[in-house]
Amino acid sequence: MPSKQVFESKDGATYTTSNGAPVNEPYAAQRLGLHGPLLLQDFHHIDLIAHFDRERIPERVVHAKGAGAHGYFEVTHDMSDLTDNTLLKSVGKKVKATARFSTVGGESGSPDTARDPRGFAIKLKTDEGNWDWVFNNTPVFFIRDPSKFPHFIHTQKRDPQTHLKDADAFWANAPADSSLQDYLGQNPESIHQIMILFSDRGTPNGYHNMHGYSGHTFKWFKADGSFVYTQLHVRANGGFKTFNNAEAGELAGSNPDYGIQSMFEAIESGNHPTWTVYVQTMTPEQAEKFRYNILDLTKVWPHSEYPLRPVGKLVLNENPQNYFAEIEQAAFSPSHLVPYIEPSADPVLQSRLFSYPDTHRHRLGVNYQQLPVNQPIVPVANFQRDGPATYISQGNRPNYQSSIQPLSYKGQKGTLEGGVRDRERELTHENFIGAAFRDLSEITELDFEQPRAMWSKVWNDQQREAYVQNVAGHFGAVKSSVVRDRQLSVWAAVDQGLSDRIAKAIGASPVKPLPVKKASEAVRFRANIGIAATLKL
Repeated sequence: MPSKQVFESKDGATYTTSNGAPVNEPYAAQRLGLHGPLLLQDFHHIDLIAHFDRERIPERVVHAKGAGAHGYFEVTHDMSDLTDNTLLKSVGKKVKATARFSTVGGESGSPDTARDPRGFAIKLKTDEGNWDWVFNNTPVFFIRDPSKFPHFIHTQKRDPQTHLKDADAFWANAPADSSLQDYLGQNPESIHQIMILFSDRGTPNGYHNMHGYSGHTFKWFKADGSFVYTQLHVRANGGFKTFNNAEAGELAGSNPDYGIQSMFEAIESGNHPTWTVYVQTMTPEQAEKFRYNILDLTKVWPHSEYPLRPVGKLVLNENPQNYFAEIEQAAFSPSHLVPYIEPSADPVLQSRLFSYPDTHRHRLGVNYQQLPVNQPIVPVANFQRDGPATYISQGNRPNYQSSIQPLSYKGQKGTLEGGVRDRERELTHENFIGAAFRDLSEITELDFEQPRAMWSKVWNDQQREAYVQNVAGHFGAVKSSVVRDRQLSVWAAVDQGLSDRIAKAIGASPVKPLPVKKASEAVRFRANIGIAATLKL
Protein backbone atom coordinates (compact mmCIF):
# COMPACT_ATOMS: atom_id res chain seq x y z
CA MET A 1 0.00 0.00 0.00
CA PRO A 2 1.37 3.46 -0.88
CA SER A 3 1.97 5.98 1.87
CA LYS A 4 0.38 9.42 1.86
CA GLN A 5 3.53 10.90 0.28
CA VAL A 6 2.87 9.93 -3.36
CA PHE A 7 5.12 11.15 -6.18
CA GLU A 8 3.62 13.96 -8.26
CA SER A 9 4.79 15.35 -11.61
CA LYS A 10 5.13 19.04 -12.46
CA ASP A 11 1.59 19.11 -13.83
CA GLY A 12 0.16 17.74 -10.57
CA ALA A 13 -0.47 14.20 -11.80
CA THR A 14 0.10 11.37 -9.33
CA TYR A 15 2.64 8.75 -10.42
CA THR A 16 0.93 5.42 -11.13
CA THR A 17 1.44 2.01 -12.69
CA SER A 18 0.16 1.43 -16.22
CA ASN A 19 -3.08 0.10 -14.76
CA GLY A 20 -3.58 3.30 -12.78
CA ALA A 21 -2.52 2.32 -9.28
CA PRO A 22 -0.61 5.03 -7.37
CA VAL A 23 3.07 4.33 -6.63
CA ASN A 24 4.90 5.81 -3.65
CA GLU A 25 8.43 5.55 -5.02
CA PRO A 26 8.94 5.46 -8.80
CA TYR A 27 12.66 4.64 -8.50
CA ALA A 28 12.39 1.65 -6.17
CA ALA A 29 12.35 -2.06 -7.01
CA GLN A 30 11.17 -4.89 -4.76
CA ARG A 31 13.95 -7.20 -3.50
CA LEU A 32 14.20 -10.38 -1.49
CA GLY A 33 15.88 -8.90 1.58
CA LEU A 34 18.28 -5.97 1.68
CA HIS A 35 20.67 -7.33 -0.97
CA GLY A 36 18.54 -10.06 -2.49
CA PRO A 37 17.48 -10.53 -6.15
CA LEU A 38 14.55 -8.65 -7.68
CA LEU A 39 11.06 -10.08 -7.36
CA LEU A 40 9.00 -11.14 -10.37
CA GLN A 41 5.89 -9.99 -8.49
CA ASP A 42 7.03 -6.35 -8.78
CA PHE A 43 4.66 -5.43 -11.62
CA HIS A 44 5.65 -1.75 -11.56
CA HIS A 45 9.34 -2.46 -12.21
CA ILE A 46 8.82 -5.34 -14.67
CA ASP A 47 6.23 -3.36 -16.62
CA LEU A 48 8.51 -0.32 -16.67
CA ILE A 49 11.45 -2.26 -18.10
CA ALA A 50 9.34 -4.26 -20.55
CA HIS A 51 7.77 -1.07 -21.93
CA PHE A 52 11.15 0.66 -22.08
CA ASP A 53 12.49 -2.22 -24.20
CA ARG A 54 9.68 -1.60 -26.69
CA GLU A 55 9.28 2.18 -26.72
CA ARG A 56 10.91 2.68 -30.12
CA ILE A 57 8.86 1.97 -33.21
CA PRO A 58 10.45 1.38 -36.64
CA GLU A 59 11.90 4.51 -38.15
CA ARG A 60 10.46 5.71 -41.43
CA VAL A 61 12.56 4.32 -44.29
CA VAL A 62 12.33 7.76 -45.91
CA HIS A 63 11.31 11.05 -44.29
CA ALA A 64 12.63 9.87 -40.91
CA LYS A 65 13.62 13.34 -39.64
CA GLY A 66 10.88 15.92 -39.42
CA ALA A 67 8.90 18.56 -37.59
CA GLY A 68 5.19 19.11 -37.25
CA ALA A 69 2.38 21.24 -35.90
CA HIS A 70 -1.38 21.69 -35.97
CA GLY A 71 -3.61 24.36 -37.42
CA TYR A 72 -6.37 24.78 -39.94
CA PHE A 73 -7.16 25.02 -43.63
CA GLU A 74 -9.73 27.58 -44.73
CA VAL A 75 -11.47 27.67 -48.11
CA THR A 76 -11.29 31.21 -49.47
CA HIS A 77 -12.53 30.69 -53.04
CA ASP A 78 -15.43 28.72 -54.47
CA MET A 79 -14.30 25.71 -56.54
CA SER A 80 -17.81 24.56 -57.50
CA ASP A 81 -17.11 25.02 -61.21
CA LEU A 82 -14.33 22.43 -60.90
CA THR A 83 -15.63 19.91 -58.38
CA ASP A 84 -18.63 18.91 -56.29
CA ASN A 85 -16.43 18.17 -53.29
CA THR A 86 -18.34 19.65 -50.36
CA LEU A 87 -15.36 21.32 -48.68
CA LEU A 88 -14.11 23.06 -51.81
CA LYS A 89 -17.55 24.58 -52.44
CA SER A 90 -17.82 26.01 -48.91
CA VAL A 91 -16.14 29.43 -48.79
CA GLY A 92 -15.20 30.30 -45.22
CA LYS A 93 -15.21 26.68 -44.08
CA LYS A 94 -12.31 25.79 -41.77
CA VAL A 95 -11.10 22.26 -41.05
CA LYS A 96 -8.46 21.09 -38.62
CA ALA A 97 -5.06 20.31 -40.10
CA THR A 98 -1.95 18.48 -38.95
CA ALA A 99 1.31 19.04 -40.84
CA ARG A 100 4.61 17.18 -40.90
CA PHE A 101 7.67 18.42 -42.79
CA SER A 102 10.75 16.29 -43.26
CA THR A 103 14.00 15.62 -45.02
CA VAL A 104 13.95 12.54 -47.26
CA GLY A 105 17.12 10.46 -47.15
CA GLY A 106 18.61 10.97 -43.69
CA GLU A 107 18.05 9.11 -40.46
CA SER A 108 16.06 10.52 -37.54
CA GLY A 109 19.21 12.12 -36.12
CA SER A 110 20.39 13.70 -39.37
CA PRO A 111 20.61 17.49 -39.79
CA ASP A 112 17.55 19.50 -40.82
CA THR A 113 19.65 21.60 -43.20
CA ALA A 114 20.96 18.69 -45.31
CA ARG A 115 20.80 19.12 -49.09
CA ASP A 116 17.72 17.06 -49.77
CA PRO A 117 14.14 17.45 -50.95
CA ARG A 118 11.66 18.02 -48.15
CA GLY A 119 8.43 16.21 -47.46
CA PHE A 120 5.42 18.51 -47.04
CA ALA A 121 2.45 16.52 -45.68
CA ILE A 122 -0.91 17.93 -44.52
CA LYS A 123 -3.83 16.00 -43.03
CA LEU A 124 -7.17 17.79 -43.41
CA LYS A 125 -9.94 16.45 -41.16
CA THR A 126 -13.01 17.14 -43.26
CA ASP A 127 -16.68 16.33 -42.70
CA GLU A 128 -16.33 13.59 -45.32
CA GLY A 129 -13.19 11.94 -43.99
CA ASN A 130 -9.49 12.72 -43.89
CA TRP A 131 -7.90 14.24 -46.99
CA ASP A 132 -4.11 13.97 -47.01
CA TRP A 133 -1.84 16.16 -49.10
CA VAL A 134 1.42 14.21 -49.26
CA PHE A 135 3.59 16.67 -51.14
CA ASN A 136 7.23 17.67 -51.52
CA ASN A 137 8.87 21.10 -51.51
CA THR A 138 9.88 20.59 -55.14
CA PRO A 139 7.34 20.46 -57.99
CA VAL A 140 9.09 17.49 -59.65
CA PHE A 141 10.88 14.31 -58.57
CA PHE A 142 13.86 12.19 -59.67
CA ILE A 143 11.86 9.40 -61.28
CA ARG A 144 8.58 8.68 -63.07
CA ASP A 145 8.75 4.87 -62.93
CA PRO A 146 7.69 3.41 -59.55
CA SER A 147 9.87 0.32 -59.93
CA LYS A 148 12.92 2.58 -59.66
CA PHE A 149 11.94 4.12 -56.33
CA PRO A 150 13.38 1.58 -53.82
CA HIS A 151 16.63 1.40 -55.79
CA PHE A 152 16.88 5.17 -55.96
CA ILE A 153 16.40 5.53 -52.19
CA HIS A 154 19.07 2.90 -51.60
CA THR A 155 21.54 5.05 -53.54
CA GLN A 156 21.02 7.79 -50.97
CA LYS A 157 21.59 5.54 -47.94
CA ARG A 158 24.79 4.35 -46.27
CA ASP A 159 27.31 1.95 -47.80
CA PRO A 160 26.52 -1.58 -46.56
CA GLN A 161 30.19 -2.26 -45.76
CA THR A 162 31.56 1.03 -44.45
CA HIS A 163 28.24 2.42 -43.16
CA LEU A 164 29.35 5.78 -44.53
CA LYS A 165 27.72 8.18 -46.96
CA ASP A 166 29.51 8.02 -50.29
CA ALA A 167 29.40 10.31 -53.32
CA ASP A 168 29.72 7.40 -55.75
CA ALA A 169 26.73 5.76 -54.08
CA PHE A 170 24.74 9.01 -54.30
CA TRP A 171 25.31 9.34 -58.02
CA ALA A 172 25.40 5.59 -58.69
CA ASN A 173 23.33 2.52 -57.86
CA ALA A 174 26.35 0.35 -57.08
CA PRO A 175 30.02 0.66 -56.07
CA ALA A 176 32.24 2.10 -58.77
CA ASP A 177 33.93 -1.23 -59.46
CA SER A 178 30.59 -2.98 -60.01
CA SER A 179 29.29 -4.06 -63.38
CA LEU A 180 26.24 -1.90 -62.71
CA GLN A 181 26.42 1.66 -63.93
CA ASP A 182 25.58 4.97 -62.32
CA TYR A 183 22.00 5.52 -61.27
CA LEU A 184 21.31 9.21 -61.92
CA GLY A 185 23.38 9.20 -65.10
CA GLN A 186 21.50 6.17 -66.41
CA ASN A 187 18.19 7.78 -65.49
CA PRO A 188 18.60 11.26 -66.97
CA GLU A 189 14.94 12.14 -66.36
CA SER A 190 16.27 12.96 -62.87
CA ILE A 191 18.15 16.03 -64.15
CA HIS A 192 15.25 18.43 -63.57
CA GLN A 193 15.17 17.52 -59.88
CA ILE A 194 18.98 17.62 -59.71
CA MET A 195 18.89 21.18 -61.05
CA ILE A 196 16.53 22.18 -58.24
CA LEU A 197 18.20 20.12 -55.52
CA PHE A 198 21.66 21.61 -56.06
CA SER A 199 20.38 25.15 -56.24
CA ASP A 200 19.84 26.92 -52.93
CA ARG A 201 16.27 25.59 -53.01
CA GLY A 202 17.86 22.33 -51.88
CA THR A 203 18.71 23.87 -48.50
CA PRO A 204 15.58 25.64 -47.20
CA ASN A 205 15.76 28.02 -44.25
CA GLY A 206 13.42 26.14 -41.94
CA TYR A 207 10.55 23.81 -42.69
CA HIS A 208 7.99 26.61 -42.41
CA ASN A 209 9.67 28.86 -44.99
CA MET A 210 9.19 26.70 -48.07
CA HIS A 211 6.49 25.89 -50.62
CA GLY A 212 4.75 22.55 -51.09
CA TYR A 213 3.71 20.93 -54.38
CA SER A 214 1.53 17.94 -55.18
CA GLY A 215 3.91 17.07 -58.04
CA HIS A 216 1.50 14.34 -59.05
CA THR A 217 -1.58 15.01 -61.13
CA PHE A 218 -4.95 14.39 -59.48
CA LYS A 219 -8.51 14.59 -60.82
CA TRP A 220 -11.31 16.75 -59.44
CA PHE A 221 -14.76 15.50 -60.42
CA LYS A 222 -18.22 16.96 -60.85
CA ALA A 223 -21.39 14.98 -60.13
CA ASP A 224 -22.02 14.45 -63.84
CA GLY A 225 -18.71 12.59 -64.23
CA SER A 226 -16.77 15.43 -65.87
CA PHE A 227 -13.37 16.21 -64.38
CA VAL A 228 -10.29 18.36 -64.62
CA TYR A 229 -6.71 17.37 -63.94
CA THR A 230 -5.21 19.32 -61.05
CA GLN A 231 -1.95 20.09 -59.32
CA LEU A 232 -1.86 21.88 -55.98
CA HIS A 233 0.68 24.47 -54.87
CA VAL A 234 1.01 25.51 -51.21
CA ARG A 235 3.04 28.70 -51.24
CA ALA A 236 4.58 30.18 -48.09
CA ASN A 237 3.29 33.72 -47.65
CA GLY A 238 6.69 34.85 -46.40
CA GLY A 239 8.40 33.46 -49.49
CA PHE A 240 10.64 30.44 -50.03
CA LYS A 241 13.65 31.23 -47.83
CA THR A 242 16.92 29.38 -48.36
CA PHE A 243 20.45 28.97 -47.03
CA ASN A 244 23.53 28.93 -49.18
CA ASN A 245 25.76 25.87 -49.04
CA ALA A 246 28.10 27.28 -46.39
CA GLU A 247 25.28 28.40 -44.09
CA ALA A 248 23.50 25.05 -44.33
CA GLY A 249 26.73 23.19 -43.64
CA GLU A 250 27.56 25.31 -40.59
CA LEU A 251 24.10 24.75 -39.10
CA ALA A 252 24.32 21.02 -39.75
CA GLY A 253 27.14 20.96 -37.22
CA SER A 254 26.12 23.68 -34.77
CA ASN A 255 22.36 23.07 -34.66
CA PRO A 256 21.22 19.97 -36.58
CA ASP A 257 17.67 20.49 -35.26
CA TYR A 258 17.41 24.03 -36.63
CA GLY A 259 14.29 23.27 -38.67
CA ILE A 260 12.39 21.76 -35.76
CA GLN A 261 13.47 24.53 -33.38
CA SER A 262 12.78 27.49 -35.66
CA MET A 263 9.25 26.36 -36.52
CA PHE A 264 8.40 25.52 -32.91
CA GLU A 265 9.63 28.90 -31.70
CA ALA A 266 7.82 30.78 -34.47
CA ILE A 267 4.49 29.19 -33.53
CA GLU A 268 5.14 29.55 -29.78
CA SER A 269 5.83 33.28 -30.22
CA GLY A 270 2.61 33.81 -32.18
CA ASN A 271 4.35 34.24 -35.53
CA HIS A 272 2.17 31.58 -37.10
CA PRO A 273 3.34 30.24 -40.47
CA THR A 274 0.78 30.69 -43.26
CA TRP A 275 0.53 29.45 -46.81
CA THR A 276 -1.79 30.26 -49.71
CA VAL A 277 -3.11 27.21 -51.52
CA TYR A 278 -3.44 27.38 -55.31
CA VAL A 279 -4.62 24.92 -57.94
CA GLN A 280 -3.58 24.48 -61.55
CA THR A 281 -6.15 22.84 -63.79
CA MET A 282 -6.07 21.12 -67.15
CA THR A 283 -9.00 19.67 -69.07
CA PRO A 284 -8.70 16.25 -70.72
CA GLU A 285 -8.65 18.03 -74.09
CA GLN A 286 -5.79 20.24 -72.93
CA ALA A 287 -3.96 17.18 -71.60
CA GLU A 288 -4.08 15.57 -75.02
CA LYS A 289 -2.50 18.67 -76.59
CA PHE A 290 -0.01 19.37 -73.77
CA ARG A 291 3.63 19.40 -74.83
CA TYR A 292 4.59 17.06 -72.01
CA ASN A 293 3.09 13.88 -70.61
CA ILE A 294 0.25 14.61 -68.18
CA LEU A 295 1.47 11.71 -65.99
CA ASP A 296 5.14 12.75 -65.90
CA LEU A 297 6.37 13.50 -62.37
CA THR A 298 9.57 15.08 -63.75
CA LYS A 299 7.75 17.95 -65.51
CA VAL A 300 5.94 21.11 -64.39
CA TRP A 301 2.92 22.80 -65.92
CA PRO A 302 3.94 26.29 -67.13
CA HIS A 303 2.14 28.97 -65.14
CA SER A 304 1.70 31.05 -68.28
CA GLU A 305 -0.47 28.32 -69.82
CA TYR A 306 -2.04 26.98 -66.64
CA PRO A 307 -2.18 29.87 -64.16
CA LEU A 308 -2.37 29.44 -60.40
CA ARG A 309 -5.88 29.86 -59.05
CA PRO A 310 -6.31 30.55 -55.30
CA VAL A 311 -8.22 27.97 -53.27
CA GLY A 312 -7.62 28.68 -49.59
CA LYS A 313 -5.10 29.24 -46.85
CA LEU A 314 -3.22 27.01 -44.44
CA VAL A 315 -2.30 28.26 -40.97
CA LEU A 316 -0.23 26.45 -38.34
CA ASN A 317 -0.96 27.92 -34.92
CA GLU A 318 -0.55 25.07 -32.42
CA ASN A 319 2.57 23.18 -31.41
CA PRO A 320 2.19 19.53 -30.39
CA GLN A 321 2.03 18.73 -26.71
CA ASN A 322 3.75 15.40 -27.33
CA TYR A 323 5.94 15.00 -30.40
CA PHE A 324 5.75 11.21 -30.57
CA ALA A 325 1.99 10.94 -30.23
CA GLU A 326 1.07 13.83 -32.51
CA ILE A 327 3.86 13.98 -35.10
CA GLU A 328 5.82 10.72 -35.13
CA GLN A 329 2.59 8.70 -35.14
CA ALA A 330 0.96 10.90 -37.78
CA ALA A 331 0.36 8.73 -40.84
CA PHE A 332 -0.19 10.39 -44.22
CA SER A 333 -1.06 8.76 -47.52
CA PRO A 334 -2.04 10.08 -50.97
CA SER A 335 -4.72 7.36 -50.96
CA HIS A 336 -6.53 9.14 -48.10
CA LEU A 337 -8.94 10.98 -50.40
CA VAL A 338 -12.47 12.34 -50.12
CA PRO A 339 -15.51 12.32 -52.45
CA TYR A 340 -14.96 13.81 -55.92
CA ILE A 341 -11.15 13.80 -55.52
CA GLU A 342 -9.38 10.95 -57.33
CA PRO A 343 -5.83 9.99 -58.34
CA SER A 344 -4.69 10.12 -61.93
CA ALA A 345 -2.98 7.21 -63.70
CA ASP A 346 0.46 8.62 -62.80
CA PRO A 347 2.34 5.34 -62.15
CA VAL A 348 4.44 6.68 -59.25
CA LEU A 349 1.28 8.03 -57.60
CA GLN A 350 -0.47 4.71 -58.17
CA SER A 351 2.40 2.92 -56.42
CA ARG A 352 2.32 5.35 -53.51
CA LEU A 353 -1.39 4.68 -52.99
CA PHE A 354 -0.41 1.22 -51.71
CA SER A 355 3.06 1.86 -50.32
CA TYR A 356 2.15 4.55 -47.80
CA PRO A 357 -0.64 2.71 -45.93
CA ASP A 358 1.44 -0.46 -46.06
CA THR A 359 4.39 1.16 -44.31
CA HIS A 360 2.02 2.61 -41.69
CA ARG A 361 0.67 -0.88 -40.98
CA HIS A 362 4.26 -2.03 -40.48
CA ARG A 363 5.37 0.96 -38.42
CA LEU A 364 2.27 1.69 -36.34
CA GLY A 365 0.06 -1.36 -36.68
CA VAL A 366 -2.99 -2.30 -38.70
CA ASN A 367 -5.18 0.08 -36.69
CA TYR A 368 -3.03 3.17 -37.31
CA GLN A 369 -6.14 5.09 -38.40
CA GLN A 370 -7.54 4.73 -34.85
CA LEU A 371 -4.69 6.72 -33.28
CA PRO A 372 -6.00 10.12 -32.13
CA VAL A 373 -3.78 12.12 -34.50
CA ASN A 374 -5.02 10.06 -37.47
CA GLN A 375 -8.61 9.40 -36.42
CA PRO A 376 -11.22 11.05 -38.69
CA ILE A 377 -13.68 13.44 -37.06
CA VAL A 378 -16.57 11.54 -38.67
CA PRO A 379 -17.72 8.07 -37.51
CA VAL A 380 -16.10 5.16 -39.31
CA ALA A 381 -18.38 2.30 -40.37
CA ASN A 382 -16.83 -0.61 -42.28
CA PHE A 383 -16.06 -4.31 -42.03
CA GLN A 384 -12.53 -4.03 -40.62
CA ARG A 385 -12.32 -5.74 -37.27
CA ASP A 386 -9.92 -6.60 -34.47
CA GLY A 387 -6.13 -6.64 -34.77
CA PRO A 388 -3.56 -5.16 -32.34
CA ALA A 389 -4.51 -1.96 -30.50
CA THR A 390 -8.20 -2.01 -31.47
CA TYR A 391 -10.07 0.51 -29.35
CA ILE A 392 -12.72 1.66 -31.83
CA SER A 393 -14.51 -1.67 -32.18
CA GLN A 394 -17.74 -0.41 -33.81
CA GLY A 395 -19.67 -2.08 -31.01
CA ASN A 396 -22.26 -4.69 -31.89
CA ARG A 397 -22.64 -3.65 -35.53
CA PRO A 398 -22.64 -6.77 -37.74
CA ASN A 399 -19.46 -7.16 -39.78
CA TYR A 400 -21.04 -8.21 -43.02
CA GLN A 401 -22.64 -6.48 -46.00
CA SER A 402 -26.22 -6.08 -44.81
CA SER A 403 -25.21 -3.91 -41.87
CA ILE A 404 -24.21 -0.84 -43.90
CA GLN A 405 -25.98 0.68 -46.89
CA PRO A 406 -24.01 2.04 -49.86
CA LEU A 407 -23.77 5.79 -50.18
CA SER A 408 -26.00 7.50 -52.73
CA TYR A 409 -25.10 10.72 -54.54
CA LYS A 410 -27.61 12.44 -56.81
CA GLY A 411 -29.92 9.44 -56.52
CA GLN A 412 -27.46 6.95 -58.00
CA LYS A 413 -26.29 4.25 -55.59
CA GLY A 414 -22.77 2.91 -55.45
CA THR A 415 -20.99 5.80 -57.16
CA LEU A 416 -19.48 9.06 -56.07
CA GLU A 417 -19.76 10.73 -59.46
CA GLY A 418 -23.47 10.16 -60.09
CA GLY A 419 -25.16 11.27 -63.29
CA VAL A 420 -24.33 9.80 -66.68
CA ARG A 421 -20.87 10.05 -68.21
CA ASP A 422 -20.14 10.66 -71.85
CA ARG A 423 -18.87 7.11 -72.30
CA GLU A 424 -17.52 7.58 -75.82
CA ARG A 425 -15.52 10.62 -74.76
CA GLU A 426 -14.29 8.79 -71.68
CA LEU A 427 -13.10 5.77 -73.65
CA THR A 428 -11.23 7.97 -76.12
CA HIS A 429 -9.40 9.75 -73.32
CA GLU A 430 -8.65 6.45 -71.57
CA ASN A 431 -6.94 5.28 -74.75
CA PHE A 432 -4.87 8.45 -74.70
CA ILE A 433 -3.94 7.91 -71.05
CA GLY A 434 -2.94 4.31 -71.72
CA ALA A 435 -0.57 5.44 -74.46
CA ALA A 436 0.73 8.32 -72.33
CA PHE A 437 1.45 5.83 -69.55
CA ARG A 438 3.64 3.77 -71.88
CA ASP A 439 5.51 6.83 -73.13
CA LEU A 440 6.97 7.45 -69.67
CA SER A 441 9.64 4.83 -70.35
CA GLU A 442 11.18 6.98 -73.11
CA ILE A 443 13.96 9.53 -72.65
CA THR A 444 13.66 12.30 -75.23
CA GLU A 445 14.75 15.86 -75.79
CA LEU A 446 11.65 16.94 -73.86
CA ASP A 447 13.30 15.77 -70.63
CA PHE A 448 15.93 18.49 -70.97
CA GLU A 449 13.77 21.47 -72.02
CA GLN A 450 12.61 22.53 -68.57
CA PRO A 451 16.05 22.07 -66.91
CA ARG A 452 17.58 24.06 -69.81
CA ALA A 453 15.07 26.86 -69.30
CA MET A 454 15.87 26.89 -65.58
CA TRP A 455 19.60 27.23 -66.31
CA SER A 456 19.43 29.75 -69.16
CA LYS A 457 16.30 31.80 -68.43
CA VAL A 458 15.13 31.44 -64.82
CA TRP A 459 18.43 31.72 -62.94
CA ASN A 460 20.67 34.76 -62.92
CA ASP A 461 24.49 34.66 -63.04
CA GLN A 462 24.79 34.42 -59.25
CA GLN A 463 22.38 31.48 -59.09
CA ARG A 464 24.15 29.72 -61.94
CA GLU A 465 27.50 30.06 -60.19
CA ALA A 466 26.01 28.85 -56.89
CA TYR A 467 24.64 25.78 -58.65
CA VAL A 468 27.99 24.92 -60.20
CA GLN A 469 29.77 25.28 -56.85
CA ASN A 470 27.10 23.32 -54.95
CA VAL A 471 27.34 20.46 -57.44
CA ALA A 472 31.13 20.54 -57.53
CA GLY A 473 31.35 20.29 -53.75
CA HIS A 474 29.43 17.00 -53.78
CA PHE A 475 29.97 15.56 -57.25
CA GLY A 476 33.70 16.25 -57.07
CA ALA A 477 34.05 13.45 -54.51
CA VAL A 478 33.00 10.83 -57.08
CA LYS A 479 35.87 8.40 -57.69
CA SER A 480 34.58 6.48 -60.70
CA SER A 481 35.34 8.05 -64.07
CA VAL A 482 32.39 6.15 -65.56
CA VAL A 483 29.96 7.67 -63.09
CA ARG A 484 31.54 11.11 -63.51
CA ASP A 485 31.54 11.21 -67.30
CA ARG A 486 28.05 9.77 -67.64
CA GLN A 487 26.58 12.44 -65.37
CA LEU A 488 28.55 15.18 -67.11
CA SER A 489 27.01 14.01 -70.39
CA VAL A 490 23.55 14.48 -68.84
CA TRP A 491 24.40 18.06 -67.89
CA ALA A 492 25.77 18.56 -71.40
CA ALA A 493 22.39 17.49 -72.80
CA VAL A 494 20.92 20.32 -70.77
CA ASP A 495 23.58 22.85 -71.76
CA GLN A 496 27.15 22.26 -72.91
CA GLY A 497 28.35 25.34 -71.07
CA LEU A 498 26.84 24.08 -67.82
CA SER A 499 28.60 20.72 -68.16
CA ASP A 500 31.91 22.36 -69.05
CA ARG A 501 31.74 24.63 -65.99
CA ILE A 502 31.09 21.69 -63.67
CA ALA A 503 33.86 19.66 -65.33
CA LYS A 504 36.30 22.54 -64.87
CA ALA A 505 35.25 23.00 -61.23
CA ILE A 506 36.05 19.34 -60.41
CA GLY A 507 39.15 19.09 -62.60
CA ALA A 508 37.62 16.78 -65.23
CA SER A 509 37.73 16.87 -69.00
CA PRO A 510 34.69 18.11 -70.95
CA VAL A 511 32.34 15.48 -72.35
CA LYS A 512 29.81 15.43 -75.17
CA PRO A 513 26.05 15.47 -74.59
CA LEU A 514 24.16 12.28 -73.90
CA PRO A 515 22.50 11.11 -77.14
CA VAL A 516 18.73 11.44 -76.85
CA LYS A 517 15.76 10.83 -79.12
CA LYS A 518 13.86 13.55 -80.87
CA ALA A 519 10.44 14.04 -79.33
CA SER A 520 8.70 12.91 -82.49
CA GLU A 521 10.38 9.48 -82.28
CA ALA A 522 8.63 8.75 -78.99
CA VAL A 523 5.14 9.63 -80.19
CA ARG A 524 4.06 6.19 -81.36
CA PHE A 525 0.36 6.15 -80.78
CA ARG A 526 -1.31 9.30 -82.13
CA ALA A 527 -2.41 7.89 -85.49
CA ASN A 528 -3.71 4.72 -83.87
CA ILE A 529 -6.31 6.40 -81.69
CA GLY A 530 -7.06 9.46 -83.79
CA ILE A 531 -6.77 12.21 -81.19
CA ALA A 532 -4.80 15.42 -80.94
CA ALA A 533 -1.06 15.07 -80.51
CA THR A 534 0.34 15.53 -77.03
CA LEU A 535 3.35 17.38 -78.39
CA LYS A 536 3.33 20.62 -80.31
CA LEU A 537 5.99 19.56 -82.78
